[in-house]
Amino acid sequence: MDFELFNGLTSGGQTFLLILCLLIALGFEVVNGFHDTANAVATVIYTRSLRPWAAVIWSGICNFFGVFLGGIAVALAIVHLLPVDLLIAKGTGGGLAAVLALLVSAVLWNLATWYKGLPASSSHTLIGAILGVGIANSLLPGHVFGDGVNWSKAEGVGLALLISPLIGFTLAGILLWLSKRTIRKPYLYDKPSEETPPPLWIRSLLILTCTGVSFAHGSNDGQKGVGLIMLVLIGILPAQYALNTSMTHDETARTLDAVRKLEATFASGAIREPVREGGATMQHAGFPPQGATSTASPISTTQAVQNDLALIRQLLEGKSTPKDVPQEQRWEVRKSVLRVDNAIAVAEKNGNLMLAPEAKVAVRNYRSDIRAITDYAPSWVMVAVALALGFGTMIGWKRIVVTVGEKIGMGHLSYAQGASAELVAMSTIGISAVAGLPVSTTHVLASGVAGTMVANSSGLQTATVRKIALAWLLTLPASMLLAGGLYLVFRLFV
Repeated sequence: MDFELFNGLTSGGQTFLLILCLLIALGFEVVNGFHDTANAVATVIYTRSLRPWAAVIWSGICNFFGVFLGGIAVALAIVHLLPVDLLIAKGTGGGLAAVLALLVSAVLWNLATWYKGLPASSSHTLIGAILGVGIANSLLPGHVFGDGVNWSKAEGVGLALLISPLIGFTLAGILLWLSKRTIRKPYLYDKPSEETPPPLWIRSLLILTCTGVSFAHGSNDGQKGVGLIMLVLIGILPAQYALNTSMTHDETARTLDAVRKLEATFASGAIREPVREGGATMQHAGFPPQGATSTASPISTTQAVQNDLALIRQLLEGKSTPKDVPQEQRWEVRKSVLRVDNAIAVAEKNGNLMLAPEAKVAVRNYRSDIRAITDYAPSWVMVAVALALGFGTMIGWKRIVVTVGEKIGMGHLSYAQGASAELVAMSTIGISAVAGLPVSTTHVLASGVAGTMVANSSGLQTATVRKIALAWLLTLPASMLLAGGLYLVFRLFV
């Protein structure tokens, strides 16, 4: 536990706000646990491989270790969906209003779909909420509609969410089809006996896949809670959490070296300046340079990047670790790092990064090195999220389990169907976690079960499938509208 958590709080109201935000963020993970992880235990329960109480406890334990051992790549993908001006705004309340809005809207939608027994996606909900906040922020004075939303990151995340259920449906169906033609054991494809336990080998396989899906769920979905809590901490306690103060001397030196190399790279004007109508150059990724006022003349993107890099270098030089940076300067380092990273990403996406291919690869590595000072999560945050997700897994699971096990297909879930769906889900979610792509456990596994029902000629319950599809379709616009509206309201109070 970080014993400095409440250091730097200047009022009772600030302390209350911190506790409230942390409780809501952990509450999101509890809801995520009993909402999404029910998908992981449905197959072992309905094939009678494990008793329900044993399945949910084991799944909760696996989720815990998935969060703690899964890294933070997905957490960072979630954080960087927010507009950069919200991530670098200090003292305006905009960042905290954004976090509160997306947390509350995600929890409300998850609870509503859980109550109806619909396996909707927590990932889909959270990403929709983030986009809703970004669009609502762009409606405020001084913004252009849609400007500031990280659309390139949103496209990648949206593509992962769109493709993952198709992968689950197709691959699970193909896997079942292949097994029926290679493993000639009729009992694998029939309704499991209510009196006889599964054969040891198939039971072991189903428990293994349940373990894998639960661990992968923790390493993917659990990271989203990590990202949300970091937004809360950075927004309320920027002096303590703006920078990764646990970096070693060698890691800090590597970051400083990357800053110097980026300065040298951009000294020759490596970014071609975007030009608006009338010949005026655009501001640095939508943000004024350090110290500029709203009436200042536009400067080149390359010059703005160099200004920020110079500031980072000046504030880090002579420091053994980021902990040596004075607290009042840490936020300036964070802002500059995020603006440099955003400007380079925008230039590369738009084809304005005028570098040889090998130099572009080097720049990506340097970006990763400088982001090490801002992209992190303390171990106590990982443990807290892991506990919340694991606890949530052990409660409230039954509604979703019944839907997955009984209401998707016309027939009872067989051993082979459960194994096929979970093998595909485990692989897809695990690979996505490593790649930093937030996919939906719900989408992948429910689609996989549906794919096995079709491959087994069991048929689908169209009423249930229609309700699930409607929930999936409504999740994104509903969470966007809810989060956007709440953000505009919360800005009046935070």
